[in-house]
Amino acid sequence: MYDRIKGFRDFYPGEMAARRASIDTLEDTARGYGFREIGTPALERAEMWTDKSGDDIVEELYSFEDQGGRHVTLTPELTPTVARMVVAKQQELSKPIKWFSTRPFWRYEQVQQGRQREFYQTNVDIFGSSEPEADAEILAWAADALTNLGLTDEHFEFRISHRDILGGVLETYDADVDIDDAIRAVDKSDKLSTAEYHDLLIGAGLTADQAVEFDELVGGGDLAEVKAFANTERVTAAVENLQNVLDAADDFGAREYCTISLETARGLDYYTGVVFECFDSAGEVSRSIFGGGRYDDLIESFGGQPTPAVGVAPGHATLALLCQRAGVWPDEEVTTDYYVLQIGDTRPEAARITRELRERGHVVETDVAGRSFGSQLNYADSINAETVVIAGEQDLANDEVTIKDMNSGDQMQVPVEEFPGEYERPTFADFDS
Repeated sequence: MYDRIKGFRDFYPGEMAARRASIDTLEDTARGYGFREIGTPALERAEMWTDKSGDDIVEELYSFEDQGGRHVTLTPELTPTVARMVVAKQQELSKPIKWFSTRPFWRYEQVQQGRQREFYQTNVDIFGSSEPEADAEILAWAADALTNLGLTDEHFEFRISHRDILGGVLETYDADVDIDDAIRAVDKSDKLSTAEYHDLLIGAGLTADQAVEFDELVGGGDLAEVKAFANTERVTAAVENLQNVLDAADDFGAREYCTISLETARGLDYYTGVVFECFDSAGEVSRSIFGGGRYDDLIESFGGQPTPAVGVAPGHATLALLCQRAGVWPDEEVTTDYYVLQIGDTRPEAARITRELRERGHVVETDVAGRSFGSQLNYADSINAETVVIAGEQDLANDEVTIKDMNSGDQMQVPVEEFPGEYERPTFADFDS
């Protein structure tokens, strides 16, 4: 026996059926907004990450040297890849560019609840618009995707902030403050004690008193108070932009899910404006469900023309936890519309019925293992077949087949030429008159 590698998961048919239903919901919602699906490679040059984050990030990557001597890595996230794709065809692509994809990613990190080393995300991004409506559309898509899964405002909330509010407030302190380090501390604050959080802020350059003051100001989430404290052009513009996004989200139907939370920072350095994270309202899922925000400088940093961008990336592991806690996760079971059961030498007629039912878009199985009547019936039950069509030698000699409703156990004979006949989805009830 070979053991499964730690941090990687198997998905058996029942689990995969539920995952497929949830993925289809997210993707169908994206298509309804006009987002277009893209496909991206599993392998990229490791320099796409080391050039921006330093060589230390290699410890978090599944990276190696390939036979051509290139330093490559399994992709740990999608954003650099889509940035590369936009740069490659920037002049040809109609703006705004609206893309989505669902795929796996790989990070060598500690395995914990909702976090594996191989994980799946649905990424949804808009490139080419700096307007508040673009941010609001990302929020609206996320809200619609979650409610289409069966969730309500009792189950989730979006905590929304603006990076320039945090950066602008920090600029009012000593010039030696490392703003990026301080924002990373804010991003970790909900996982730390107050003392640990303040120590990180002090490590970023604030004094002890300033750390307390900053914590209270940001934790209060009062935009008017923030503007009064840091009455600068940067903070004023950021507060106005955040309010404009929330106003647009109101028109788009997503405002009710949004809560201003200036402690929401997003740890990645490439975020530039509005940022948000989705949380379980009940607090039962111990981490954010997913996050997103604006990253206006990334395309230019990859060698492209300045291109504003905003996006979000729900992770399917944490999303499943939220749906399971809320009781809306799809049933983890396979379903089958019809099982065509064969008794004796009836393959030609059984195959004809099977083909015609499949042509009408149904899920249909038939025997491919030469099993007995009882074994076939047990198998039909195991795959949750709704209707069993019994094509037996005696039935066909009488120009009939037997229709069995698997829920009730009722069955009856019907003329073989009438099945499936004119019915799009024939069941026992259609013939029980």
